Amino acid sequence: MPLSHERLRAAYETARRDLLAERDAAGHWVGELATSALSTATAVSALSLVLRHATQLPFDRERIVELIRGGVDYLTTHQNPDGGWGDTDKSHSNIATAMLGVAAIHLATQAGATDRPLEAYAETLDRANAYIDAQGRLAGLRRRYGRDKTFAVPILTNAALAGLADWREVSPLPFEAACFPQSFYRFLQLPVVSYAIPALVAIGQARYFHRPPRNPLMRWLRRAAVGRSLEVLRRMQPASGGYLEAVPLTSFVTMSLAATDRADHAVTRDGVRFLVDSVRPDGSWPIDTNLACWNTTLSINALANAEPAESLAELDCLDWVLGCQYHERHPFTGADPGGWGWSDLSGAVPDADDTPGALLAIAHCRRGETLTDADRQRIDRAARMGIRWLLDLQNRDGGWPTFCRGWGKLPFDRSGADLTAHVIRAFAAWRPSLSDADLLKQEIDRAIERGFRYLQRVQRADGSWYPLWFGNQDHPDEENPVYGTSKVLLAYRDTNQMETSEAQRGLAWLTMAQNGDGGWGGGPSLAENSMVRSVTTGADDDHSIVSSVEETALAVEALLAGGRPNTIEREAEAGIAWLIEAVEAGRHRESWPIGFYFAKLWYYEKLYPQIFTVSALGQACRLLLGADAEVPPSRLSLAHPTNATAR
Repeated sequence: MPLSHERLRAAYETARRDLLAERDAAGHWVGELATSALSTATAVSALSLVLRHATQLPFDRERIVELIRGGVDYLTTHQNPDGGWGDTDKSHSNIATAMLGVAAIHLATQAGATDRPLEAYAETLDRANAYIDAQGRLAGLRRRYGRDKTFAVPILTNAALAGLADWREVSPLPFEAACFPQSFYRFLQLPVVSYAIPALVAIGQARYFHRPPRNPLMRWLRRAAVGRSLEVLRRMQPASGGYLEAVPLTSFVTMSLAATDRADHAVTRDGVRFLVDSVRPDGSWPIDTNLACWNTTLSINALANAEPAESLAELDCLDWVLGCQYHERHPFTGADPGGWGWSDLSGAVPDADDTPGALLAIAHCRRGETLTDADRQRIDRAARMGIRWLLDLQNRDGGWPTFCRGWGKLPFDRSGADLTAHVIRAFAAWRPSLSDADLLKQEIDRAIERGFRYLQRVQRADGSWYPLWFGNQDHPDEENPVYGTSKVLLAYRDTNQMETSEAQRGLAWLTMAQNGDGGWGGGPSLAENSMVRSVTTGADDDHSIVSSVEETALAVEALLAGGRPNTIEREAEAGIAWLIEAVEAGRHRESWPIGFYFAKLWYYEKLYPQIFTVSALGQACRLLLGADAEVPPSRLSLAHPTNATAR
């Protein structure tokens, strides 16, 4: 069907209405993360070990048994045809989740928590072990993670606790390093990433207690560090009990302490409480509790593409977003005040993706004419704190890492192109509000210049950029250049640099990466069980590709950032048409596993396709419909129904 202004406007209104309807009773967006077989397996293992070793359970025994049985039932009914498990119900099998699934079933039966003996799970376990063997078992696990021990060691620890691996195969972790001040961590060459200190402590101790070092001096040193490092573990535990609000990390800590006669320790008991609170009705666990702050700021920024500032003020999200900013030193990473994390929950941590997202959102809200001077002053104070926090986080290479400056040795601690681009966009949004005499403005200018030099260095030879926190499970390297390139191009757009050779090469790569149906990204993985269309690419092997809503929307917005020169007009319009058809068919609510969580864990988020669609179609409306884009014919109030009468 031809692309028409009427269809574009109607599709935008539909996507916009659906996104607004996703707000919770308080008026912001919480979303829903994918259920995870990996999280379910680790939670089952942790609860099973607590059940075996605790002298006094923090919850009724029958409740714990019920949760373990529900988790095992979920695993046995969601095994992939190849015998493995994927991180989500839309993910390919991987060796990590398969090994954790096998260990969970073993530990559950050993704890007597299942209503069947281990032999009853023989078929499930035989298929899973055949998959693990085909992947190379230990060698395959080490291939997947390389030098990064953040996840490989916990998986092997879980297997050893289940009696499926020898403790000699589990690398010792220097848990005594946690006794040093946090500011020293980046100098200690730790074998885990910055956010994994709780795992370093708990799993390092589990390995120490089960297989102490032969060197008597090292044995003495580690024995002396047990108590103090455990105090560090307790200080880092948030009120919710969940480290980073993450089920796997919390489960690894809980199972390690439970298996070393600390099942009754406060850290273990609070970890169990978090797991009990996090379970879903079908017996599974998600990868994390929620991304409420991230989803809310993404939604505000998406709506800002076609909504006037006064409409954004009606969202009543400003106070909530400002309330998510950290005003004290964070106990987990030692981060200074000023940043934002992905959630308003106690386990979130300030980072260099959520902070620029929040800065952009409050910049959009600040433009509303109905704001009081007091509101603007609050916003400006928060913005200066956030900007200062990001300035202090910039690495020497010019890029921005996620949590901690200067670690950079392992994949998820290094600078990222997507993070750097996001920070540059936030700085560009706030720079005009600062006077030329303001020293902060001068620092911003220097930081932006260094950030672009970093982006120039990490641009691939083909013109693309790879992101840090998003991937594509069908890409040969599990990378997502569509996401990375699109996000970086928006930084070039917001700084009026779309004519540079780097931006033009990025645009050219996006046009070359377009699928035959006009969409981007995706893969063949969901063709049989998804309502997303399968299309033919026209390649020699004639294989089917499923374009994803998320990646198509991102690419469309990036191509539109180029101002629609003739070289990309056809590709951009084809992408817009693809999105319009997706909305008309209701496919804009179909999620794709593009999220890359800690240590190569896949996830998808319910709101991503809706948010990204609103952002792309809103940009298209503004470009193609001009001023009319801001006033749709059937105007929908952005105000939340529960708050409308109060105002």
